[in-house]
Amino acid sequence: MTSHLMLKEGALENKVIVITGGGTGLGRSMGKSFLELGAKLVIASRKMDILEKTASELTELTKGEVLPLKCDITDYAQVERMLKNACDKFGKVDSLVNNAAGNFISPTERLSNRAFDIIVNIVLKGTYNCTLAFGKHWIKEEKKNSSVLNIVTTYAWTGSAYVVPSACAKAGVLALTRSLAVEWAKYGIRFNAIAPGPFPTKGAWERLLPGELMEKFDPALRNPLKRMGEHQELTNLASYLVSDYSGFINGEVITIDGGEWLKGAGEFNMLEDAAKKEDWDNIEKMVRKAKSE
Repeated sequence: MTSHLMLKEGALENKVIVITGGGTGLGRSMGKSFLELGAKLVIASRKMDILEKTASELTELTKGEVLPLKCDITDYAQVERMLKNACDKFGKVDSLVNNAAGNFISPTERLSNRAFDIIVNIVLKGTYNCTLAFGKHWIKEEKKNSSVLNIVTTYAWTGSAYVVPSACAKAGVLALTRSLAVEWAKYGIRFNAIAPGPFPTKGAWERLLPGELMEKFDPALRNPLKRMGEHQELTNLASYLVSDYSGFINGEVITIDGGEWLKGAGEFNMLEDAAKKEDWDNIEKMVRKAKSE
């Protein structure tokens, strides 16, 4: 494990990077590393109060420039406005990190069609909205050496019980990554993805494994390395993939999970035998409570 940056100082100097879902969790951690390596940063989400707090904290920590922009990525007009505001502020955008996501665990038969819509709209529609807007802009401006980094998951290719809307949406993002890596390479736009295993973040993991579930189904115990991932490990990989050092890497999905998916595909399949009907009733209550906080 490491708490240090992998790339040399200034490795992202003069780059402008946009991160969706950049106010919290892995998005915030990636943003911090990008700033420390010299990039200028745009963070976007629907909650401006969180964005402003994060921007202030990251600026104080790194002395870098951070622009917080409120944006609902499921609305294409808002995405276009976010892009324009970023370009107005910094003159350009070099990289887009599609990090915004939503997820919760539930037996699929308990879900409404609206529950599917919420997850698929954020994860898949939000990703292709941003990708299309930024891609069209780069192509029009003949902006070479641009990149898109998508955050997917190992169950994008294996599937996983109890997170079916997320699995469907992430599989779509994976297909988008690989398809456009070929189609838009001629415009100088690279596409890659990271498939993280368990990297605990307060909001996401409270919704996925609320209450006592974290202790009962501790992902660290299922991992071949017997631990969770450290945010710095993921941010070092992300920094490399948006840097010029990775200029010949295109269309790749890099798994960083300690070997978890090789040991047992489908991150939440273990709930099949462990959770009973009354457990799911309690889980649903805890998830709703976590979402409202």
